[in-house]
Amino acid sequence: MIAFLPFITALIYLLVATNYWRSTKTHGSTTQPSAYWQSGLIAVGLILHGLSLYCTLFSQGLNLSFPNALSAILWLTVLIYWITNLRHHLHSLQAFVLPPAAFFVLLQAWQPEAHVIPYAEQPLFVAHMVIAMLAYSLLTFAALHALLMTAAERKLHQKSSWLKLPDFPPLMTMETLLFRIITLGFALLTLTLISGMMFSELLFNQPMQFTHKNVFTILSWLIFGGLLFGRYRYGWRGRTAVRWTLSGFVLLLLAYAGSKFVLEVLLHR
Repeated sequence: MIAFLPFITALIYLLVATNYWRSTKTHGSTTQPSAYWQSGLIAVGLILHGLSLYCTLFSQGLNLSFPNALSAILWLTVLIYWITNLRHHLHSLQAFVLPPAAFFVLLQAWQPEAHVIPYAEQPLFVAHMVIAMLAYSLLTFAALHALLMTAAERKLHQKSSWLKLPDFPPLMTMETLLFRIITLGFALLTLTLISGMMFSELLFNQPMQFTHKNVFTILSWLIFGGLLFGRYRYGWRGRTAVRWTLSGFVLLLLAYAGSKFVLEVLLHR
């Protein structure tokens, strides 16, 4: 049964996304009963996804392999979406959040080899890992939210777009939410860098190793920090905010997912 959990979870995520498209195509927006039904199914998917992650992450110690790590980040991203949607009604964001979550939970079912962390019992590493996962998930959510803002802006200006979504919150509301998410994500990313340096000092007697992962993470931190400064000092918003958000996310993706993919999948280390 455990082996089928990723497939059942992916099916639920895709079922909700498909139902969203069908209901909005029929009614022009998500109806209230449909929204409750979708939210309930996403909650079931989150529970099954969490159970699947627990079984694979802790099957042989802490197995933080490439598929497991990305599945965990997307699980947190869907959880953040589900909680945020309860208040802000971001139903259109399902089109951006659920399909990649379904893909990565299926990727989790494909385990080329375990990547067990030898220092998983170190309290400092556990703190660093939890903070980092939360930071990556929040900034992933911010990037997906920025894409939704782009689609909403194009619809507002009646521009052609490859993606047509019917219902959006007001752009100002979406923008305010974006910067709240980025502020929290930036704070956690800062703590990630600090705890990472502390752990590196403890393990390697060196506070910072200039690997490409660390370099890309610092560059991403600088971009998100620059965006928040630009927002505070110059009132940056709209397309500028979206471009900086996506640029910072791409660098963060290269830092974490890129390094794990190269080391584990290509180099088998």
